[in-house]
Amino acid sequence: MAEKTLIVEVEKAKEGTEERPSMGPVYRSVFCNDPTPPPIQGLDTCWDIFRMSVEKYPTKAMLGVREIVDGKPGKYKWQTYQEVYDMVVKVGNSIRACGYGEGVKCGIYGANSPKWIMSMQACNAHGLFCVPLYDTLGSGAVEFIISHAEVSIAFVEEKKIPELLKTFPNAANYVKTLVSFGDVTPEQRQQVEQFGLTMYSWEDFLKVGHDQTFDLPEKKKSDVCTIMYTSGTTGDPKGVLITNESIITLLAGIDKVLMSCNEKLSDKDVYLSYLPLAHIFDRVIEEAMIMHGASIGFWRGDVKLLLEDIGELKPTIFVAVPRVLDRVYNGLNQKISTGGFMKQTVFNFAYSYKLHSLGKGRNHEEASPLFDKIVFNKVKQGLGGRVRIILSGAAPLSKHVEGYLRVVTCAHILQGYGLTETCAGTFVSLPNEKDMLGTVGPPVPYVDVCLESIPEMGYDALGDPPRGEICVRGSTVFKGYYKREDLTKEVMTNGWFHTGDIGEWQPNGAMKIIDRKKNIFKLSQGEYVAVEHLENIYVQASVVDSIWIYGNSFESYLVAIVNPNKQAIEKWAEENHITADFDSVCEDSRTKTYVIGELVKLAKEKKLKGFEFIKAVHLDPVPFDMERGLMTPTFKKKRPELLKYYQNTIDDMYKTLNESNKSNA
Repeated sequence: MAEKTLIVEVEKAKEGTEERPSMGPVYRSVFCNDPTPPPIQGLDTCWDIFRMSVEKYPTKAMLGVREIVDGKPGKYKWQTYQEVYDMVVKVGNSIRACGYGEGVKCGIYGANSPKWIMSMQACNAHGLFCVPLYDTLGSGAVEFIISHAEVSIAFVEEKKIPELLKTFPNAANYVKTLVSFGDVTPEQRQQVEQFGLTMYSWEDFLKVGHDQTFDLPEKKKSDVCTIMYTSGTTGDPKGVLITNESIITLLAGIDKVLMSCNEKLSDKDVYLSYLPLAHIFDRVIEEAMIMHGASIGFWRGDVKLLLEDIGELKPTIFVAVPRVLDRVYNGLNQKISTGGFMKQTVFNFAYSYKLHSLGKGRNHEEASPLFDKIVFNKVKQGLGGRVRIILSGAAPLSKHVEGYLRVVTCAHILQGYGLTETCAGTFVSLPNEKDMLGTVGPPVPYVDVCLESIPEMGYDALGDPPRGEICVRGSTVFKGYYKREDLTKEVMTNGWFHTGDIGEWQPNGAMKIIDRKKNIFKLSQGEYVAVEHLENIYVQASVVDSIWIYGNSFESYLVAIVNPNKQAIEKWAEENHITADFDSVCEDSRTKTYVIGELVKLAKEKKLKGFEFIKAVHLDPVPFDMERGLMTPTFKKKRPELLKYYQNTIDDMYKTLNESNKSNA
């Protein structure tokens, strides 16, 4: 294999045995050969991150929200690091005055806001475990998390109170104190009191501990600081135990990566907080901002107003999920295509010139300074005019969008990969390296990575190119699933966390995600789809004999290849005066529309979610068989083979779907 310039080998490959498959060599980032970062005096916990920044940047703006003046959004109004600290001390004293201390689970439920951060920091200060609650997992999930984590006290955004009250009476077995980020109505207070709870408005809660002070407990690197529940793929949410050390190690790794491309975070940076703090991705980025004394401005909570908030805040760091960047890409494309021939011609010329220049290996500041100034500056202004780093995560960014944004935004585009269990950061692509498009880059410093072969899927970690399940080791890896030793053992062996994602090492040491080990995948909006479960539902339709469902993380809908039931289809064709042989009927667009209609009917009846609906089908009159290598001898579907066989059909279905969506937009 060609020279891997971005990684170094730290352990040799291991041949497979009867008990376990072969494992490829263990690699680390070329930027740092050490397994852990050098210790920083006094920096052991997430509380230390905040405390040290308050000492260093007391008067620096820390948290900002847009003021509403006469019903209209105005400028950002800021609280300094010292002001936030003083408030955190009050919140902490009140938590302790209510009798809650080290090891107690504290829930936080609501959209990102300064009070979210303050409540979290108060937990960090007094050694409580911060347990974010979020309802994208369904209303039952909030109740499940409260009960499973045994949450005793919960902070809640005012408008989420009705949602939280739905978790009672069951949640009342655990929660004894509720604190609103705003006010509380007499009815709400009465409602919780009948379950034996106390509920405070924010102002009233601050009075509880106002005349008391409490010493902060000793906290260690190895202590758990948060339990993040992840939606997982099947069954109940899993509580991922994340330690102080995981977060601090990851932040040191991010710093190393940025320094490698002559960028580093500083107190001049400004960050827009809009991705949920309940997820690890945004949590670690906000910790990084706090560590460097940067300013965090909060959005208003409406995706349609996001660009307006960006325009007012003028962030320097913009973190997004592919869905948001797709929206930016489509918006820009639309603007350019309606800009008249001359504008379009100039833009296209500038675009081709800069793309060619970047392709030669020039970094983005040198690729085309003139066109940056006269053509691409407008795009830059659309993101506030100061963005220098755009980080994409949570699902893969499609190659054409990533390439496009590299040219037009005049910013470094970094794509990251990680899971809640690996503290969000395992790989990150590097901005000025040529062959990064379509990959997630090399490992982040202080993380060990290797591939494990999956013989049953034909993936060989010792092959060329090496392919297999991505396994991760190091301080960023989680401590385990809370109260689920069984699930922890399933994914952890000999210190290696098995991600379930299948990767392929690129010649330069970047990683490309190519598949998912279990038959579960993520759509582009971040939703998980358990495909076998859906196939078992859709196969119940009388028009279906067999069905293979496909989706991937670059698309937001599912498509399917269906072996139709000959009898049912011929009967329908006859009733609709379609006279042709079975093969021709299967190719008829009216038949496809009819089959999709039947599948939608079934999906509604089974109360499937919108993203689980099938949006396009191809009808194959020939059943999936062993002869074409599409089935195993025990009649299980060979998914990689099905994809290979039907790839062109799948591509055509998505192409047609995306075109019709564009024209309907």
